[in-house]
Amino acid sequence: MSTQSRLPDPTRFFPDLVAIVGRMVKAVQNGSVPQTTMNLVQLRAGQIAGSTYHTVGQAEQLRKAGETEERITAVASWQDAPYFTDAERVALKLVEAVLTANPSGERVSDELYAEAAVHYDDKALWTLTLAISQICYFIPVALVAKPIPGMPPGQNYTG
Repeated sequence: MSTQSRLPDPTRFFPDLVAIVGRMVKAVQNGSVPQTTMNLVQLRAGQIAGSTYHTVGQAEQLRKAGETEERITAVASWQDAPYFTDAERVALKLVEAVLTANPSGERVSDELYAEAAVHYDDKALWTLTLAISQICYFIPVALVAKPIPGMPPGQNYTG
């Protein structure tokens, strides 16, 4: 594991970033979707993007919440893993659809939306959508700047 980031802490250059991130986090932590589901979705997004920083961070959040290693490690192969509820599965399917190119058409089909709507009301669907967009906001940061995995925000940059 690298002990140095490529770039220094971005808040040195953009002090308003802390408030923006805080508001983003607060918006998705509204209780309409279980926090565990949100972390599973964000872990899968990190895996798809190839972000060690996000996969380590989300796995740690899931461990702190009491999730089993079986569930955490099975996120990468959730389609055939017996550890997830139907609602969690559709949330994982949704993040995969958003982040995976579909050369034959629409990424989020009407069928997938309908499947998600069975498990989540409008507020929860917006919450999942914003949680996916939130992790997408941070994926380029992790891939370009390479913050140090496993380190808390504010301590995960060198220089």
